[in-house]
Amino acid sequence: MTGFFITGTDTGIGKTYVTCALLRDLCRRGLRPMGYKPVACGDRSDPRAMRTAAAAPSLSLDAINPVYLRAAVAPSIAAELESRVLSIDEMVAGAHVLSDTGYNPILVEGAGGWETPLASGSTMADLAEKFGLPILIVVGNKLGAVNHAILSAQAIRTRGMECRGFVLNQMSDEWDAAAVSNRRLIEQYTGLPVLAEFIHGQEDIDSHTVLGL
Repeated sequence: MTGFFITGTDTGIGKTYVTCALLRDLCRRGLRPMGYKPVACGDRSDPRAMRTAAAAPSLSLDAINPVYLRAAVAPSIAAELESRVLSIDEMVAGAHVLSDTGYNPILVEGAGGWETPLASGSTMADLAEKFGLPILIVVGNKLGAVNHAILSAQAIRTRGMECRGFVLNQMSDEWDAAAVSNRRLIEQYTGLPVLAEFIHGQEDIDSHTVLGL
């Protein structure tokens, strides 16, 4: 399976926004990509947005998002509230089904940040490791972003996994000293590239530059 695992430095920092921009550009280039959200908590707006971006309205939400949990909390807690046992193997298998039916690449989007609790004794990082795909980190371009980016990159490297780099997402119209300097510091302290920098409201992205595909 060709694809990437898209994680973030926090929840609500634009993972789905970036994923959808990549899907739209991949489609424009003539590819047949698909987004995949193994687990969604609270609502299914993320997988719906990915399905629209990939121009696949007939594909079922269950195919894109096999695990939907109603509570807007960490998956481990949301699953407890519904007395459900989550299976990492089943989540990975769902992405392979999409790949086997002709979708390529598959952009797998995690929930929350890199170490968000997923199931008993496991986190989102364990799921990413099971996929074995290169990692793309979405960073909210704000104060504190450098620390979060460094910690995320270190955690990925500790597991011996490949990190493609970062996408910086400017989350407001206002620029401050942190937003202006974050890119330089993140690249300096991680040795990884910032592959794209979204300004607030930007919708397009160069998927070839970001993904190398």
